[in-house]
Amino acid sequence: MSSEKVTGAIASARSSVALPPVERMFRAFTDRDPSYDGVFFTGVKTTGIFCRPTCRARKPRRENIEFFPTAHEALVHGYRPCRVCNPLSPSGDMPEWVSAVIESVHANPTSRLKDADLRRQGVDPVRLRRWFKSNLGMTFHDYCRSLRVGRALSAISQGETATGAAFDAGYESLSGFGDAVKQLAGGPPSAVAAGAPIMLSSIPTPLGTMIAAATEEALMLLEFTDRRGMDGQMKTLRARTGRVLLSGRTPIHEQLASELAEYFGGTRRHFETPRLTPGTPFQVRVWDALVAIPFGETRSYAAQASHIGNPEAVRAVARANGANRIAILIPCHRVIGADGKLTGYGGGLWRKQRLLDLEAGRLRF
Repeated sequence: MSSEKVTGAIASARSSVALPPVERMFRAFTDRDPSYDGVFFTGVKTTGIFCRPTCRARKPRRENIEFFPTAHEALVHGYRPCRVCNPLSPSGDMPEWVSAVIESVHANPTSRLKDADLRRQGVDPVRLRRWFKSNLGMTFHDYCRSLRVGRALSAISQGETATGAAFDAGYESLSGFGDAVKQLAGGPPSAVAAGAPIMLSSIPTPLGTMIAAATEEALMLLEFTDRRGMDGQMKTLRARTGRVLLSGRTPIHEQLASELAEYFGGTRRHFETPRLTPGTPFQVRVWDALVAIPFGETRSYAAQASHIGNPEAVRAVARANGANRIAILIPCHRVIGADGKLTGYGGGLWRKQRLLDLEAGRLRF
């Protein structure tokens, strides 16, 4: 094959996977925006290396970089992986220094690590705070406080007295425990513990970190951390369930993380993680119709309206799609415009395109 044909074949392959606009990618690369980690890779012509958008290395000039949808394509174009950001490892991996801190907290959840304690472990408290705010939407100390409260509320729901649960969770007084619960949940421990809390935990994916909310029985929310309207989704979930949301992990989170890894690895088409989706009867019908769209296929909003027996409800179907709280498992990304163009997606249209490319076999991570 001639060099011209090779170049043309590579260009054709690249065009099958949509990328965000170039200027948006350049701005994300310059700002080290973590929400684009896994969405594109940057090749630096002057050094011959390629990086994640979040790479800490010195940023090159605009004319010296080009963008690729996958690490594989950057390699095909002759770039070698950066040693600083290691773009060949799964995107969104939790840094080892963060993992070590979290493991120490879970090993001794009643402990109260202060900034001085973190420094003695070689961890910069400011850096840790920024990581938690960026990836989990809370500070490290909020995370620890939420774990203690969740542990106590779980004990109360299983028959333990509020006093006993508070002291076992590391609170020095019942009033202090009560204040912590009110701050997090807006009510007294007895009322909050009547319904088991919904636990929040992060899950890394090749398209960025996701937040999963689940009980011991079912998944209730799965969204990218930078999703538009995330606060509204959380408030709606609290209002519909009457339960408090706390930091923590359940067996449902473990099952989901495993299945998502298989999905992004190209070996899973159907999810078995139990789901619970409180909503209006119409919303539930629309969400059930989404799950019925075969893997690798798409439907228009009009087709979805007809599928539920209400062909005039195209706009209502679109609103219900937007209200879906469980991304990927309830595949609202499979619904597109009647003209075949992509329409709104809370996680960003480039992510929607990447999910469709993955399911159509045009993309691999």
